[in-house]
Amino acid sequence: MGIVLGPNRYGKAETRVVRIVRDTERHQIRDLTVSTSLHGDFAAAHTDGDQSHVLPTDTQKNTAFAYAKKHGVSSPEDYAIALGSRLLEATPAAEGAVVRVEEHAWDRIPVNGFGHDHAFVRRGGEVRTTVVEVTSAGPVVTSGLRDLVVLKSTGSEFTGFLRDEYTTLADADDRVLATALKADWRFSRVDDVDWNTTWDAVRARLLATFATTYSRALQETLYAMGRAVLEAHDEIDRISFEAPNKHHFLVDLEPFGLDNAGEVFIAADRPYGLIEATVMREEP
Repeated sequence: MGIVLGPNRYGKAETRVVRIVRDTERHQIRDLTVSTSLHGDFAAAHTDGDQSHVLPTDTQKNTAFAYAKKHGVSSPEDYAIALGSRLLEATPAAEGAVVRVEEHAWDRIPVNGFGHDHAFVRRGGEVRTTVVEVTSAGPVVTSGLRDLVVLKSTGSEFTGFLRDEYTTLADADDRVLATALKADWRFSRVDDVDWNTTWDAVRARLLATFATTYSRALQETLYAMGRAVLEAHDEIDRISFEAPNKHHFLVDLEPFGLDNAGEVFIAADRPYGLIEATVMREEP
């Protein structure tokens, strides 16, 4: 039986690109982590050590910096499409370029009730994401977010689940529901999409649906969130979730002579339930 090279790709991971716009006294900042990769006919680099068709990963890094200046960063999606298109153009052997961008948000430091023109404070752990794959057929854009930590102090239960001889979990008819949400939504088109406005709108709809949906399980909440996004945005054809269940357990305060009617909890970081789901439109 012969041995052959399987699927492969190469690129530069996690280039830190900070773009500051200084054309007025009120500066703008976009803080990105950029990863690029190319896939295509690069077999000779593996089998023969022939690098003649390989655009160096160092060049990919340099292009990420150059395009932050040359093209600008109006949104992670727009920047990623431009960067991926340039890498594909520069590498004839490539069949596709994949650009992953994570944006780390900064807020203006408030001074006397107003955000300062050029002083910023890093926001919490939430990260805006995009993955763009550019091929000869055009770009496919998937936007998203990760580490969006949300919590409901009531309006959630978990009862009626399957039991066997190893089940010790009790029914919970009023529990804390919390997760650090990761969501990715794929666009069915890229024309006439306002990337920043759409991202803000999807995030807002996810949060509102989480807050207002009575949850009989985290699975039910994720489906409701995905359905709400698809119903509101016909330019999105699917949305995928990863949601670790951040468990909150009641602390036993009886040894101290205290009642605990759902008021004091211990937040357990691991192990945790991990719920994953994709909500999509039916195929025509």
